Amino acid sequence: MLFDSHTHLQLPDFDKDRDAALARAHEAGVTRMLCIGFDERTSAAAISLAKNSEGIYATVGLHPHEARGLNDTLLTQLRGWAAHPQVVALGEMGLDFYRNLSPREDQHRAFEAQLQLAEELNLPVIIHNRDAHDEILVTLERYAGRVNGVMHCFSGDWEMARRCMDIGYFISIAGPVTYRKSHQLQEVARRTPLDRLLIETDCPWLAPQFRRGKRNEPAYVKAVAECIAELRGTSFEEIAVATTENACAIFRNP
Repeated sequence: MLFDSHTHLQLPDFDKDRDAALARAHEAGVTRMLCIGFDERTSAAAISLAKNSEGIYATVGLHPHEARGLNDTLLTQLRGWAAHPQVVALGEMGLDFYRNLSPREDQHRAFEAQLQLAEELNLPVIIHNRDAHDEILVTLERYAGRVNGVMHCFSGDWEMARRCMDIGYFISIAGPVTYRKSHQLQEVARRTPLDRLLIETDCPWLAPQFRRGKRNEPAYVKAVAECIAELRGTSFEEIAVATTENACAIFRNP
């Protein structure tokens, strides 16, 4: 069994064939999927999908691209949504200094507010990090021992991975590990202890090499697990079992 720890199945990209995509996932052995919210609309849609689909769970949160939209009303909404039984984490949240679609001060403010909410509610967090490695680490280390979670679609080097694990975070590997020139990520996939490793698609984006440039979907998380197994010189089954157990642990046995 496989657990795709980061999907966006609620997006319009899947409106024409969502049921078929879920059937293909089940055929590939993907029995659990986490549907990630990143603003008000997608968080509500993630909960709706999780309520009506076996094996799908939800998160609610505000992506750094949307950080300028944070206000007290939205924070109250996130707090209320977090009480839903299908919601197992907050996020995705974090910092994105590559596109800077929200001002950096707004990104920091939204990130801190959601970390504080996660601490209050005792929920893990899903962290988005793009070109903000140092700032992400400084912030997360201030919450060490109080908040933990998942470094989604990990893009840092081994030293960053080690520091993240030291403060209780899991390292989630996505489709780019299959790309021929992803040497840094492949090193992280080889060296991360099995009990700190997760796998994901981040669908509909970041399809593995054999589908690169096309829409991604949960069935293809199998290719991520197969690549990691090859890099580590171990079996696909070992990676599948470990990453599923890890996801169940951090998301509290969904």
